[in-house]
Amino acid sequence: MSHFTKQGLSPFKTKRGFLNLHYRFSFPCIFSPSKRGIDTHASRHLDQKPLISDAELRFEFAHHDPAVARVNNGSFGSCPASIIAAQQRWQLQVLRQPDDFYLNRLRPGILHTRTVIKGLINAGDVDEISIVDNATTAAAIVLQQAGWAFAEGRFNQGDAAVMFCHAYGAVKKSVEAYFSRAGGRVIEVQYPFPISSKYEIISEFQKVLEKARSDGHKVRLALIDHITSMPSVVIPVKELVEICRNEDVDQIFVDAAHAMGCTKVDMQEIGADYYTSNLHKWFFCPPSVSFLYCRKSETLPDLHHPTVSHEYGNGLPIESSWIGTRDYSAQLVVPEVVEFVSRFEGGIEGIRKRNHEKVVEMGQMLVKAWGTNLGSPPEMCSSMAMVGLPACLGISSDWDGLKLRTHLRECFVIEVHIYYREPEDGEVNPVTGYARISHQVYNTIDDYCKLRDAVNKLVNDGFTCGLLSN
Repeated sequence: MSHFTKQGLSPFKTKRGFLNLHYRFSFPCIFSPSKRGIDTHASRHLDQKPLISDAELRFEFAHHDPAVARVNNGSFGSCPASIIAAQQRWQLQVLRQPDDFYLNRLRPGILHTRTVIKGLINAGDVDEISIVDNATTAAAIVLQQAGWAFAEGRFNQGDAAVMFCHAYGAVKKSVEAYFSRAGGRVIEVQYPFPISSKYEIISEFQKVLEKARSDGHKVRLALIDHITSMPSVVIPVKELVEICRNEDVDQIFVDAAHAMGCTKVDMQEIGADYYTSNLHKWFFCPPSVSFLYCRKSETLPDLHHPTVSHEYGNGLPIESSWIGTRDYSAQLVVPEVVEFVSRFEGGIEGIRKRNHEKVVEMGQMLVKAWGTNLGSPPEMCSSMAMVGLPACLGISSDWDGLKLRTHLRECFVIEVHIYYREPEDGEVNPVTGYARISHQVYNTIDDYCKLRDAVNKLVNDGFTCGLLSN
């Protein structure tokens, strides 16, 4: 048994058993900052790399605060030391010779990143891939063109957009800023939480589209989450896209901020018009970098980056590759990240499979300890799970959830996201608070035991959220 297994590390297996290989990192870059062009022999390096050892894995995340039980990877992600070092090499290249970098090397580097992402997500063409800061920026790009469509008479006042009640707050703000303000009508799809089956979501989504059509509203845009943030639930995105096509929805945008590295991402299989995912949450990139996929189609409008610079009018992928002098290094290390994940058994698919299995196992351990329930069945969990908290904690508002999160951080050194669920009428002793736990390769069983024991102590001490000051 390896040292990490003894310490409770999740079993990220290698071909030789658990993580126990000799430590050696060199990471030859697919597009190295020390070279003028792309290394066409990079694939050879990928084949030669040994699987990662426990010592290497400890080193990669040694910069994490060792005192913190960090079970909230979903909020801000995590970046390994070797990728931070690769990013710093790019940053030093800029500072050493900025003219050469910006004029000769930035665009080829970003093109290479786009090419790598095209392969990762099974897109049809590299021109369908743009690199942006984050999923919020991508949502603004898509919704901006919807606002223009009203101004230019392509959309009519009262035309509708459909989105989930649990859509991400920043995306809801973009809908308000670009779509509602221009005269559009927003219809929210409600679904229950806790949820027991994907068919509950499919049924509610179908009903909303059918009602919109019967009311005479043209649905111009459907905004579909791939994994909702809070509460975290894997959405049956492929089925919902098919429903949109059958109901003649003009445009389909999938907000998949958490998806890359957390669930399967395949553009041909999903079939959406627009799809975005962050690479700094579950794909080990430094903050912040995301891609926006735009399906090639003669019927879809041109998209533009909201920051207008010299490349305006040359297509979104080129516009996004230059939005002025800034730090582009996070966008350039994606090839190195691909090499990093290749050192785990099964690559990124193996990582996400093991993360899923472990977060479900830890979630089930916690609900058994607290006498509660998971917020969704295991197949609707990704690398995150919603775990019911004891009702006696008295979580009665979003503000209570935030206060409890702060209390766990400051008094128990635990970082975990807390969700408030408004109870249904007539519920007796309802579970109103859920901890959204994450699992990433650096987590150990001790992290979840620490959370379990902290909550048990609060319960035994008669704690309620009402005792916390505002």
